[in-house]
Amino acid sequence: MNLARTSTGSKGRVLVAMSGGVDSSVVAALLKEQGYEVIGVTMQVWDYSSSNTSAENCAIEEGNGTCCSSIDVDDARAVADQLDIPFYVINCEAKFKKTVIDSFVNDYLNGKTPIPCVNCNTYLKFDHLIQKMKELNCDYLATGHYAQLVSDSNGEPTIVTSSDDWKDQTYFLFTLDKSILPKLMFPIGSWQKPELRKYAEEKGLRVARKKDSTGICFIGPKGHAAFIEERIEKDQLRPGSIRLYPSGEVLGEHDGIHRFTIGQRKGLGVATGTPAYVIQIDHETGTVWLGDEQYLFSRCLQVTDMNWLNGARHGEKLRVKIRYAHQGSSATVLFNDLTDAEKAAGRTTPTSAILEFDEPQRSVTPGQAAVFYREKQLVGGGWIVEKLDGLKIMDMAAPVVKPVKAAKSNKTAAQENRV
Repeated sequence: MNLARTSTGSKGRVLVAMSGGVDSSVVAALLKEQGYEVIGVTMQVWDYSSSNTSAENCAIEEGNGTCCSSIDVDDARAVADQLDIPFYVINCEAKFKKTVIDSFVNDYLNGKTPIPCVNCNTYLKFDHLIQKMKELNCDYLATGHYAQLVSDSNGEPTIVTSSDDWKDQTYFLFTLDKSILPKLMFPIGSWQKPELRKYAEEKGLRVARKKDSTGICFIGPKGHAAFIEERIEKDQLRPGSIRLYPSGEVLGEHDGIHRFTIGQRKGLGVATGTPAYVIQIDHETGTVWLGDEQYLFSRCLQVTDMNWLNGARHGEKLRVKIRYAHQGSSATVLFNDLTDAEKAAGRTTPTSAILEFDEPQRSVTPGQAAVFYREKQLVGGGWIVEKLDGLKIMDMAAPVVKPVKAAKSNKTAAQENRV
């Protein structure tokens, strides 16, 4: 597919990823107003005509859409009609299942707490849609992400945080290929949400008052545990015991480690008489360890599969976020040695590193991302493998590790997986 230009006087042709929400709708309206030739596109990630569990799990309340609802596709199409721009729906069901859903399920079965939004950005929005951008003979791909693209001191595009700190979504963009940055547009990155809604109302967009989506887009009211259980065989679950640290007392049994995340306090299925938190999940034995909040803190962690949008030096201090809603804390980046495979691939920078934080961090969670910032600039990031200090329970024969004390902090990673 390769469309001929319809407007020789435009600033360029832009493919706008339209989710059916107010943010991406404003992007389309704003770019058209600015003189760009705009084409709208929506990714279909579910078989909406089916009555299978996927569709059921995407059941939502009217007016509060998620990216897996047919309502949102209809809203995106209606806005495109209203703006009088071409609109396409592309089928991404197979790729979404393989790169987002299957990965999400497997991570939970292995004791991790995944971030599906990052995989969706990596493999669909900024991979699949980039290909569609080229096929449609577009110059740019624009999205409704709260992020900003600016020029660095060398005139190269770089990503910085949005003007709206609460809505900032740069945490989810660390896996982007640096080479595509010149082709990207984040038109609302300098906007505050209230002024964006005001603009949408002034333009008469039908989604101007539509509620923002929260949580993981494809998880319905049943929750993530039920979502996972409906997609796998029972023998794939990893049940086990719930034990109390440091006594080793068995408090009860559970049906699967996918029901737990580091830092979790509620819904544990057992009572200890005092507040207890999930402090470690052993995916090999299925054991879930509970303990006092003080055992959640650590200052050192291992990250892998790092991606750099701007280089970092060994020993450099950067601001690092270990969850989406984490404010970020100062940490020193210590690169591991290059592996033989990395050397053979011609890499000069290792893909793994150790992070040493200035202050203890609460609930370092495998499966979450550690994302690096130099002031407001997004530098890169990697996936958290494990913490390297504080409490690490190997077995009850191991000596008790004196916990690191620190002030109380925010929510669990599972609660913070939202966009």
